[in-house]
Amino acid sequence: MAPVSILDSDNLLDRAIEAHYADIKAAVLRRGCARGLVSDIVHDLYIKLAEQPDALKGKRSLCGFLCRSAINLGIDRMRRARLEQHLFSGTEAEALAVPAETAAPDYGLDVEARLAVLREAITELPARRRAIFILHRLHRLEPDQIARKLNISRNMVDRHLRRALAHCLDRLLGIE
Repeated sequence: MAPVSILDSDNLLDRAIEAHYADIKAAVLRRGCARGLVSDIVHDLYIKLAEQPDALKGKRSLCGFLCRSAINLGIDRMRRARLEQHLFSGTEAEALAVPAETAAPDYGLDVEARLAVLREAITELPARRRAIFILHRLHRLEPDQIARKLNISRNMVDRHLRRALAHCLDRLLGIE
């Protein structure tokens, strides 16, 4: 009776891993993977190849293909471990210092309340002061432009702006 070749087997992957297990482990070890991870890498290789039944068909050197594939998995695992070590190497204080990408849930409610108070404070301003404030803050006009437009002095524009801002600030501070 002739010996059974790996290629004659119904389950090519099982036979190939079994026949070349020591070679695959040695190849992964030579590439610098930790001894404790080598068996896990070979297991991961088996799982990946089991999901692709035709992966071994047509390969000239099954041992070479399995070794190269296992080495690549080992390199990927080492890179991932290095990245995770870098990502998670900070302290808890550093993690807490990272600003949140989104605002707190109650932030929107707080902003709406402040805007309501600000609108009310602006409507309470005398007409000329309100006009100067709106021209400056909403229409982005410079004090000199406002003075020319309203035919008043630049000092008067500055005085109205100071008083308008102080009034709005007082109202906003009153809600806290």
